[in-house]
Amino acid sequence: MKSSREYWPRWAETLRRYHLHELTASLLEAASPLALLGAQALYFSRGLIENDQLTALAVTLEENDEARAFASFLVQERASL
Repeated sequence: MKSSREYWPRWAETLRRYHLHELTASLLEAASPLALLGAQALYFSRGLIENDQLTALAVTLEENDEARAFASFLVQERASL
């Protein structure tokens, strides 16, 4: 599996396309306990759907530092445009 950070540009582009990047960054910064629950739900769904991106998203959400780093990545991407 690729590092979860390798998926970040693709995720950021998708979130930006649907105008969800600001909301996502805010939620990742404010709702870290909920992010852990989301990660657990994604791990549980691996039994139904095997997908490297879902696993990478679960890894990103599970680790508080990674979730905050992705939120910062979304903010930096927003500032560079």
